[in-house]
Amino acid sequence: MPPMRRKGDLPQRICARCGRPFAWRKKWARVWEEVRYCSERCRREAGREGR
Repeated sequence: MPPMRRKGDLPQRICARCGRPFAWRKKWARVWEEVRYCSERCRREAGREGR
């Protein structure tokens, strides 16, 4: 079993929609390079801004 990591040690990104920082989540492990938004809400609203 790999050693535990602290939340502060996890990689972070800036949300492309709201500009807030967000940290890596286990469910994003395979697609972390493609993640651009901090939440489903930001992802949906980013699509509306283009209209």
